[in-house]
Amino acid sequence: MLRGVSTAPVLTAADVERMSLPGKQVELVRGQLVVREPPGTWHGAIAAKLAYHLSDFANRQELGLVFAQDTGFKIASDPDTVRAPDVAFVGRERAGLIGKRGYAELAPDLLAEIVSPDDRPAEVLAKVADWLAAGTKLVWLVDLERAEVRVYRSDGSLSVLQEGDSLDGEDVLPGFTCPLSDVLA
Repeated sequence: MLRGVSTAPVLTAADVERMSLPGKQVELVRGQLVVREPPGTWHGAIAAKLAYHLSDFANRQELGLVFAQDTGFKIASDPDTVRAPDVAFVGRERAGLIGKRGYAELAPDLLAEIVSPDDRPAEVLAKVADWLAAGTKLVWLVDLERAEVRVYRSDGSLSVLQEGDSLDGEDVLPGFTCPLSDVLA
């Protein structure tokens, strides 16, 4: 047997849809199942605050749909990758591509990932890279331990926001701003 060669079966998005792993969070990365414990309670509170602020703005402006934690998006095929951001926004012009069943086969326009204490930096950066490669325009990486948000853009630029700064929807959600203190507190 060759060392370092995975013998795990290559799964598809359809396989993952039929799975039930109670109490676990799953993603599919290049056909391999990734199983994690649910995030901590504070993680959920931050995700809910972000979803609230984004939903309120997007709904009032009729800009598109906001998705809550654990919503899967199929962002690659052969082998399949299904990622689940903590919060996601899909603009009105593409919202009609999302079916009532299964995983939407598109990348959100904007999303937020909240770093959990047990997350490995390389895995977090790989996830950000997957989103950007799939077409996400703006990724907010919320780091609670550092009390900052790293903003990754599809053009390769990066900004770091800290206390006193505000999240900005930029050209994805024009006019959206939210003080970091409203999310991190």
